[in-house]
Amino acid sequence: MARRRNSSAFEDLFGIAAMLPWWVGSILAVVAYAILHRYASADLPTNAPPGQIGQMVVGQMTKALAYYGQFIVPLLFLAGAATSFFGRRKRKDLVRDTAGDKSGATLRALNWSDFELLVGEAFRMRGFSVVETGGGGPDGGIDLELRKGGEVFLVQCKQWRAYKVSVNVVRELFGVMASLGATGGFVVTSGTFSADARAFVDGRNIELIDGSALKTMIDRVRTARPEMASPRTMPASAQTSAPTPTPSAEPSCPRCGGPMLKRIAKQGSNAGNAFWGCTAFPKCRGIKTIE
Repeated sequence: MARRRNSSAFEDLFGIAAMLPWWVGSILAVVAYAILHRYASADLPTNAPPGQIGQMVVGQMTKALAYYGQFIVPLLFLAGAATSFFGRRKRKDLVRDTAGDKSGATLRALNWSDFELLVGEAFRMRGFSVVETGGGGPDGGIDLELRKGGEVFLVQCKQWRAYKVSVNVVRELFGVMASLGATGGFVVTSGTFSADARAFVDGRNIELIDGSALKTMIDRVRTARPEMASPRTMPASAQTSAPTPTPSAEPSCPRCGGPMLKRIAKQGSNAGNAFWGCTAFPKCRGIKTIE
């Protein structure tokens, strides 16, 4: 997690615990208390030879810090664990509610922060490790950093209900990708993209996911992971037709059936050409040409 400007050590400890699974934060709280309590309970000399007074003072200060830290640090970890638990629950609820609304009204009604949580959870369900970088608000920066198989992908989320995402947003992402050496990137919106934006990504390892494609992606990963779907929202094949594919939606891998990701060939006779590659690479090397 990138440390926020002027953030304190306490805020960093809380933030780390909030990013980890809740049970990891709980374990850290127990470990922190055990270690700090040991130092807080240690017997230290109250008298020291003239040449060791400084060492005695440092020892007493360390014991005092450990005494207060044995209560404060575990509480920070527990608070972060609680935030993680309820945050994960909220993300799952967002996915469930969005997938259960066939009209798409729930997706369009999300505020920008909930929209970023939804997008992050959708990629997490696709097998990516997701870091919510917090781009700085409704219009700022890179919002998510995805990692999988040693590759890094950057995501910019745009919760714009009434506007098309312009080519300037995609150019900005491409510049950040180049500066950070990212493998690829995604721009995700609840709306649509301009024709210039779609033309710009041609031949570049950037995928544009509009509102329709995002809902299709969520439906696919929930179908692949039925434990994420509640009985109330579980699709019935006899009653519900398959979602209509959109140009931005990724196909299924011909080898393992998992989702695929648009990539750009870097070498060989097809260098520079786009193709679909399995997100499980290198475990699965399924590929598919882009029609």
